[in-house]
Amino acid sequence: MTFPQLNLESTKGPQATFKTNLGDITVALFPEEAPKTVENFCTLAKKGYYDNGIFHRIISDFMIQGGDPTGTGMGGKSIWDAPFEDEFSNELFNFRGALSMANAGPNTNGSQFFIVQNKNLPTQMVEQMEAAGYPEKVVEMYKKGGTPWLDHHHTVFGQVVKGWETVDKIASVKTGLNDKPVSDVIVEKIVIE
Repeated sequence: MTFPQLNLESTKGPQATFKTNLGDITVALFPEEAPKTVENFCTLAKKGYYDNGIFHRIISDFMIQGGDPTGTGMGGKSIWDAPFEDEFSNELFNFRGALSMANAGPNTNGSQFFIVQNKNLPTQMVEQMEAAGYPEKVVEMYKKGGTPWLDHHHTVFGQVVKGWETVDKIASVKTGLNDKPVSDVIVEKIVIE
């Protein structure tokens, strides 16, 4: 097991920089573990599909969600114009900073994504992971935060490498109905390198 999120300096995949009105977030992508998901995300980003979209759902100490051109949480399509299957890996986890696909159930991926922001994982959950035999390195990483209950429910395909302060700043904005920010948090562009 290589656990690419724990060895970010040796990942060879592309990087995505989210240019937002509150700062930049850079994410390492994992095409080996989630090839279709990374292809979909990178192609949409390069086509400008995400340009000037918003983070339409923000829940502090949970996640920030975007990727819906309608800004409602109800829209968005994959590059194949149809939902595509999940790509779960036993080497990728919904740690704090994970970039994952939002979905409406199994194999319903489109264009929406979220970045895990939670930094307060209950001790009880850590103990459950230890008891369940999670690898020690994975449990240690989860102690810094994450959403283990989303593992094998949402495809993880990237990990924040830079811009943590931006992730936390976005997560702290005032929200209203349906966890939508009162003032738009805009993804001006996603640059793939």
